[in-house]
Amino acid sequence: MSTSAANPNAGGAAPQAQAAIPGGRALVATALALGTFMQVLDTTIANVSIPTIAGNLGTSTDQGTWVITSFAVANGISVPLTGWLMQRFGVVRTFVASVLLFTIASFLCGAAWSLSSLILFRILQGAVSGPMIPGSQALLISLFPPEKKGSALAIWSMTTLVAPICGPILGGHISDDYSWPWIFYINVPVGLFCAFICWNGLKHRETPTRKIPIDSIGLSLLVLWVGALQIMLDTGKDQDWFSSPVIVAEAIVAGVGFIAFLIWELGEKHPIIDLSLFKNRNFTLGVLVFCVGYGVFFGGVVLLPLWMQTWLGYTATWAGLVAAPSGMVAVLLSPLVGRNIGRVDPRILATIAFIAFGISYFMRAGYTANAEFMDYVLPLLVQGVGMSMFFVAMLTILLDGVPDARLPAASGLSNFLRITAGAFATSITTTFWDRHAALHQTRLAEATSITDPRLQQAMGTLQERGLSEGQSIGALARELANQAYLMSTLDFFWICAWISIASIGLVWLTRRPRGGPAVHAAAD
Repeated sequence: MSTSAANPNAGGAAPQAQAAIPGGRALVATALALGTFMQVLDTTIANVSIPTIAGNLGTSTDQGTWVITSFAVANGISVPLTGWLMQRFGVVRTFVASVLLFTIASFLCGAAWSLSSLILFRILQGAVSGPMIPGSQALLISLFPPEKKGSALAIWSMTTLVAPICGPILGGHISDDYSWPWIFYINVPVGLFCAFICWNGLKHRETPTRKIPIDSIGLSLLVLWVGALQIMLDTGKDQDWFSSPVIVAEAIVAGVGFIAFLIWELGEKHPIIDLSLFKNRNFTLGVLVFCVGYGVFFGGVVLLPLWMQTWLGYTATWAGLVAAPSGMVAVLLSPLVGRNIGRVDPRILATIAFIAFGISYFMRAGYTANAEFMDYVLPLLVQGVGMSMFFVAMLTILLDGVPDARLPAASGLSNFLRITAGAFATSITTTFWDRHAALHQTRLAEATSITDPRLQQAMGTLQERGLSEGQSIGALARELANQAYLMSTLDFFWICAWISIASIGLVWLTRRPRGGPAVHAAAD
């Protein structure tokens, strides 16, 4: 992959001894951190708002999840272009242009008049945001002298951890107390501030540019097969999967496109994705575990607030507050993990992370219909422990043995696959949830009869409270569906727990990292 994501010197770093930065280094650093914050925030802010958005636009919550997956896929596909853009136009120009385009796309998302228009603008938003995270990281590092680079990375890393905490809370508060378009409109003043300060403060520190070829055919094939696969996953449950000719056609396009992509990239001199990286055992196994772990994690992040708002009566704000403590634990523990990553075998940290994930999912698999707020929070506190170790440990493992010159390509490829895995996991999770709920509902209905004394008693109680016979049947049907979705949710968390535990075995198939430069390509 020809990306310079996570490379402090992408495109050739500007000398440190540049003219004084207008407005001060602290102001520019704050603006750069806000750039990262905005991009990461927009990966999570919509999660708790999906029921509200879907309701306001007259669609189902299943279709509403396209708001999440469309952004994630477009963002993942744009990552491979980051390195080429930075080398061709310079890091500062690329970053500032990305922020401005992201700001415009955010405004368009808020102004969307239908689900189709919102998805289109979210695709645009994800596509233009690819350079924001690696650009802000590279510029922050070049902004500080060598002895303070650790502080720069600490600022950058904290924003990637704080943003996922703020996303659900902010998204919930805006959806409940204002209107959902403002979850996108709030990016406009922040984006304009960030672009203005960064351009005025860093335009004299632009990196050298050079004309380099771009693998346009490889990029086109990448968009084709990833897009076809994501559309198939998003729409399959609504069209009865492979009984639909459209779904079959999308599957064929995805399969043929993937094979053509592999053949082309293996023979291309300047590939958009450097597949030779997979010759490294740690990279191959590390990326596999990284994607599986992140996919399971992100699936749970999407499902929990969706279930709580749809069936448990939680508002978007309270659904967001359930997830907040998990991020806080990760923020508190991450500095400790970062300081000791060089002293402890990263495989041990990854193992602890997956054990924490497994325990968290097993705890969630024990939810009951009478669970209270803290019952939902406690498993996520345990998950926060795993979050603090998972990203840095897995990145250290998968980048072990990769030459310094190829670190940007390896980091970019791993992040592309991680983001794409999260998008795929969202579609798979919601499909699993709905299908298993339907299965449980059928079984519950088969075990129930209108002549059942308990059912008759329940209907009698409801009618005594003023409900008609039809209303009583409707209320009981609603409760039946509620129980079915609870059982489906428990099934999902149970499977996630065992996937987490099984992933530990793959971690120990990797070799112990031999050390090297610290990895700070933090995941959003």
